[in-house]
Amino acid sequence: MKRPILSAAIVMLSAFAQVASADEPIQPIKPPASINLGMAELGKKLYFDPRLSKSGFISCNSCHNLSMGGTDNIPTSIGDKWQQGPINAPTVLNSSLNVAQFWDGRAADLKAQAGGPIANPGEMAFSHTLALHVLESIPAYVREFNLVFGKSKITIDEVTQAIAEFEKTLVTPNSRFDQWLLGNKDALAKNEVEGYALFKDSGCVACHNGEAVGGNSFQKMGLVEPYKTTAAAQGRADVTGQDADRFNFKVPTLRNVEMTYPYFHDGAANTLTEAVDIMGRLQLGKKFTKEENAKIVAFLKTLTGDQPSFTLPILPPSTDATPRPTPFVK
Repeated sequence: MKRPILSAAIVMLSAFAQVASADEPIQPIKPPASINLGMAELGKKLYFDPRLSKSGFISCNSCHNLSMGGTDNIPTSIGDKWQQGPINAPTVLNSSLNVAQFWDGRAADLKAQAGGPIANPGEMAFSHTLALHVLESIPAYVREFNLVFGKSKITIDEVTQAIAEFEKTLVTPNSRFDQWLLGNKDALAKNEVEGYALFKDSGCVACHNGEAVGGNSFQKMGLVEPYKTTAAAQGRADVTGQDADRFNFKVPTLRNVEMTYPYFHDGAANTLTEAVDIMGRLQLGKKFTKEENAKIVAFLKTLTGDQPSFTLPILPPSTDATPRPTPFVK
């Protein structure tokens, strides 16, 4: 049974947010409305458990580190046997607000996404069957799955559902910009307000809008000028596989963007200043001055909200029957 945490205070906040931001293309982030707490707690353990990987070393948190803005702060992630992935790891923070998951949108929701990395040979490099074998060999996991789902047999459907439920809690409300939207005009400095005005007037909000300031549409990278990606990202630079659709990606969220460097699908932009310059030229046909760029960057930094705060899970111990990992070597 779900245990709703929606309170009268949250209802009032949501109503006020809708009124306060009615004329703005960006809306304040709302706290999660209804979470199954038992399922989320189980999902938190699974999110941090490296035993769901072949090496016993990689967990969801490896590439989506919750101490680092929900990403790993490197151009492309490192997977099994030190393989370098082909694309930048998007942040998991506020990912529940995305229209779909992954850069190419191939997963419809968080649950569909959660199973992908476990079986991907370039990431966690396990199989769903082996992952379930590991979980079923750990009595504490068996008991917790039974408690949450009312079933003695663990399935991958339940594993991914639990991870997704935990990820729904990873929202970041109460940024300074949200406070400003909600009526606290002292929350932003003059240059930050001017940066937001530039952000709107220049057309950035055509793609970066809504609660997540992105994540709700797919767009081509390089509308005005062509984008030259790194060689590593060439193989994942399209959604459909058709050449005409190359460089079409889900628009990334700009929430907490100061923490989620480097930027773009290939991690080619190391700083916000560089990213704003490239996006202005390639997407808008606009060359921002140094002062304009600095104001937009100042605004973007106001989008950092309250980071998820929780106690790290204590993972249940393995048993003699638990399959031992295969440590990877370089």
